Amino acid sequence: MSSDTYQLFLYVMTAIGAMVFVALYFVKAGYGIFHTSSWGISIPNKPAWILMETPAFAIMLLCWLNHGIQIGTPQSVFVLLFLLHYFQRSFIFPLLMKGRSRMPLLIVLMGAIFNTLNAWLLVEGMFYYPPVSLYPEGWDYWRQIFPWVGLLLFIAGMIINLHSDHVIRHLRKPGDTNHYLPDGGLYRYVTSANYFGELLEWTGFAVLTSLPAAWVFVWWTAANLVPRANAIYKRYCEEFGEDAVGKRKRIIPFIY
Repeated sequence: MSSDTYQLFLYVMTAIGAMVFVALYFVKAGYGIFHTSSWGISIPNKPAWILMETPAFAIMLLCWLNHGIQIGTPQSVFVLLFLLHYFQRSFIFPLLMKGRSRMPLLIVLMGAIFNTLNAWLLVEGMFYYPPVSLYPEGWDYWRQIFPWVGLLLFIAGMIINLHSDHVIRHLRKPGDTNHYLPDGGLYRYVTSANYFGELLEWTGFAVLTSLPAAWVFVWWTAANLVPRANAIYKRYCEEFGEDAVGKRKRIIPFIY
């Protein structure tokens, strides 16, 4: 594939992300608290998440091993951080899930397709079309400021995301199917703290790598999570009342 074709893919993905962003303000993705039978055939949440997230992990791992990049290169650090996130999301997160929620098969397929394309674009950007002279050999890359800023943002986002998921998992006692307003941690400031953590995590990854494909990934993360955070905020206001929600924002503390 030529560099021009690769750039075209990035532009197309960016444009599709914009359409998804607008569409999700009008159509609620039918999983989690918005799951309905109108989305068609559904499967249990645990295998759904595994099937949806595993392609990103598998593609990145196989391409990294096949490419033979040495451990000490910046690209290997990027890959290991990506694999860390998707190992947790593909194998640990689903096994920790409680309840008997289901996910429409259509959403599983769409998620798997996106994860496949996203991992492929990142692989191409890291290994075949990296920004010119961006990744010097050895440790010279880490003498710059922005990689450390990106790394700190990535780690902070992952911690927020993991803690927020922990809070959600422990809202219910065994057998309880009621909905509750999350509290604690960053849920004191936003109603979708888990989404804020993920958005911060991938923003950090983009700062760390300086890859156009990573910024496209940030855009897609926002396009999916910001409208959903808005829908969740409105659902909480309807279900628990605006007084209970209080001054919490939707996804970005103190801003939105």
